[in-house]
Amino acid sequence: MSVKNPELSAEMPALSDSEKKSAERRKLWNINANFWLCFCAFLTMALLVFLIGYIAYRGVPHLTWQLIRSETSHLKHTIGILPNILNTLYIIVITMAIALPVSVGAAIYLTEYAGRTKLANIIEFATETLSGIPSIIYGLVGMLIFIQMFGLKQGILAGALTLVIMIMPVIIRTTQESLKTVPDAYREGALALGAGKWHMIRTVVLPNAIDGIVTGCILGIGRIVGESAALLFTAGFGLVLNGFVKAMQSSSATLTVALYVYASERGETDVAFAIAVILMILTFLINRLAKLAAKKLKKV
Repeated sequence: MSVKNPELSAEMPALSDSEKKSAERRKLWNINANFWLCFCAFLTMALLVFLIGYIAYRGVPHLTWQLIRSETSHLKHTIGILPNILNTLYIIVITMAIALPVSVGAAIYLTEYAGRTKLANIIEFATETLSGIPSIIYGLVGMLIFIQMFGLKQGILAGALTLVIMIMPVIIRTTQESLKTVPDAYREGALALGAGKWHMIRTVVLPNAIDGIVTGCILGIGRIVGESAALLFTAGFGLVLNGFVKAMQSSSATLTVALYVYASERGETDVAFAIAVILMILTFLINRLAKLAAKKLKKV
């Protein structure tokens, strides 16, 4: 018959009064922290729902097919935003076609090739500084460089080149952070199997970092869609329907610029809210397409 060890069977010493009070304070602090964190999360969601609901309430009743498929005519006394929708799509395509490969390439160089050199530190500092510059300054510089110095006219091309400079720091930084999250063991394993440096990056690193790259693209597109200050100087106020080639060198207003024109200069608040609804729908569709593209790229 086994005998119990008195040391093991001894009861735990009782907590002192100060320890009990300290435990109660910690419990109360955790309850308060949990409450305020939940309140902040609820407040954020409530603000989002309020903004979307209010814009939909003011804009959806005035969102007609005639408004979407036509252009503004002073002779017919009609308002249409088809040129602005097309101009927005044009500027998104051109800006991303230039900014995405350059930004991803720069991020790959800084993360995989440059290391912690002085040049890499200078480039990273420059990208962080550029991301904090107000957009109105980008518009002023874009007008001085692309329009006055290079001789471009106000249009989609000058606006897209200005937006390229604006969104490159965002894509570079998000891509860098995504590349850094890929474990070094993946790189070492690929190199140990005989893969070259670029082959390792293309087949191992980039597929595992695709989510961060897509996030950078979404942030960049969101800034393109929502930008108006820089485009006022470079893309112009034109509300006329132009083809893709003609819009490159002629004044062409995007949806955000048109929203500013109708709301502040013409007093067409209902049209401005209808444009805001279209902007929200366009942003949602682009985000969904980017997520689907990310899933497809992961499978390649």
